[in-house]
Amino acid sequence: MAGPQRMKTSLDEWVAFAEALADESRAMFGAASAPVVELKPDRSFVTDLDERIERRLRERITDRYPAHGIIGEEGGDAGPARELTWVLDPVDGTAPFIAGVPVYGTLIALLADGVPVLGIIDLPVTRDRWVGATGQPTRHSAGPCATRACASLSGAILSASNPDFFGNADRPALDALRAATAWRIYGGCCMAYGLLASGRTDLAIDSSLKLWDYAPFPPIIEGAGGVITDWDGKPLALGSGPRILAAGDPQRHRDALTMVQGAMLP
Repeated sequence: MAGPQRMKTSLDEWVAFAEALADESRAMFGAASAPVVELKPDRSFVTDLDERIERRLRERITDRYPAHGIIGEEGGDAGPARELTWVLDPVDGTAPFIAGVPVYGTLIALLADGVPVLGIIDLPVTRDRWVGATGQPTRHSAGPCATRACASLSGAILSASNPDFFGNADRPALDALRAATAWRIYGGCCMAYGLLASGRTDLAIDSSLKLWDYAPFPPIIEGAGGVITDWDGKPLALGSGPRILAAGDPQRHRDALTMVQGAMLP
């Protein structure tokens, strides 16, 4: 791709296609009956719907963009070294999905040379959708959204998907931010990052994440005015993880990153 105008034209096309994928995933949730549940070797859950949604989205991508790679939680890698690669998590928050807690959703991202340039968080029950693309303002459902200013960590609302995802080596970072912030919210899965982009929360920290768990977040958070990195302060890309830190206010991200890195010192 050469030149900003061609990149914008391509992004607009990809965003429209990604939203069509999200529409199809949402429809499959709506038509689904009680899920058939299996336990994977890593003791995480997978359902028949995870596999059916990913299989269908892969088919759509391959038909439309046969030269693009695909990486999915359930189906593995298909051409991940290609210039443009789609990343799919058909059901982010499978355990809440099984339990009927409506924070689960479908995550769709597009990487250009390993860097996320497009991201979608789609929640089928609440019908919330966040769409981010490089150089464009993030949209939440019908209109734009933005992160909020936060005067200090002591007044911040922190989210973490699940404290159980933090191993013994990572727990000091979570504990440091828990002690420094005003309030903590757990169990939000991908919804937590959409809410941060919408200015409802201030910080998000997670560990034990794979590419498909975080790939959509950088375009969404950054397009809303926030910052998201790994715990070393590096931008998220192919090969990042498993630790991520996001903030709506750039100064609070700097403060939180300093605190996290200090907590991780031996």
